Amino acid sequence: MPKTGAAPNPRLPFLPFISAKILHRGFGGCETPQRLRMKHASAVVLFVLSGPAAAFELAWPTDCALGDTCHIQQYFDHDTGPLAQDFTCGLLSYDGHDGTDIALATRAQMAQGVAVLAAAPGVVKGGRDGVADFEPFVAGRECGNGVLIEHEGGWETQYCHLRQGSVLVQAGDKVDAGTPLGLIGQSGMADFPHLHLSVRQNGIEVDPFDPTATTCGPNGTTLWATPIAYEPGGILDAGFSPAVPDFDTIRAGLPTLPLPDTAPGLVLWAFLYGSQAGDQVLFQIAGPAGTLLEEVSVLEKPQAQLFRAMGKRLTTTTWPAGIYAGRVVLQREGQAVDQKEVTVQIAP
Repeated sequence: MPKTGAAPNPRLPFLPFISAKILHRGFGGCETPQRLRMKHASAVVLFVLSGPAAAFELAWPTDCALGDTCHIQQYFDHDTGPLAQDFTCGLLSYDGHDGTDIALATRAQMAQGVAVLAAAPGVVKGGRDGVADFEPFVAGRECGNGVLIEHEGGWETQYCHLRQGSVLVQAGDKVDAGTPLGLIGQSGMADFPHLHLSVRQNGIEVDPFDPTATTCGPNGTTLWATPIAYEPGGILDAGFSPAVPDFDTIRAGLPTLPLPDTAPGLVLWAFLYGSQAGDQVLFQIAGPAGTLLEEVSVLEKPQAQLFRAMGKRLTTTTWPAGIYAGRVVLQREGQAVDQKEVTVQIAP
């Protein structure tokens, strides 16, 4: 029972708050993608004037394990035209994106509470709370609930889309690297639970993964105190269900529960991100009687988030009782990008 689904493409321009407007108007204000382009183009000049980037370092800004309990959904856009490229010249970005999106796979993870942490010592310059999660964003509040921190050397870090009611600091507070600021949420201009981290020096947006470059192609520089490996996409979640689930249910967080032996179907589903045209998703199901399914789904276009599902309908009176094992592999150009395994028990 093949089924495909895709999230609405979050390639919408993120409109960041600008420090000058924060000082005069409070925690608000925004810029256009055209102005962002001008900033990107001038970033390398800024570093020449301001000194080496190594003088400022960032700690990981969330209490989650990258590649396990969270992932980077979108990187800073290094393309100066209407397209988008991350710092490796890959596709994990969108036009005008001025930061790093550290995302949770599901809203269930968000409900459990994942802390947002200050990435460097500094002083809180501004903040906002009280914007509802999951609601349409209001112009001027694209960041949703957030915190702005001022650091030495003209640096700023901004933390957007925090969970409503979770912000722990206020203007004037001094923070250290690792100080809790709030929780990852989905407030403001956000299509999924994530932290949008913006880094600026003297008002210029900077990519922490490649701070001295204006076009894509890594050159070995980074602002991260501990280098962070690039993940070109992957599998966020996988599970079994008696029928093909809808995408909203998967994004909310769909647990794998024991199934009765009369279940109408046995479906293995996978929630993925960062797919590219030509990627293949391998599905394998094995049960008490041996291999039940082995099929490949070919992906036709790049997608920020998507799901695929494969399964079998019940054609006899009952399924053989026992443990069924599922395996999903995301393959790109003949190489495995990521894989997940899951089991389900079927019983009378």
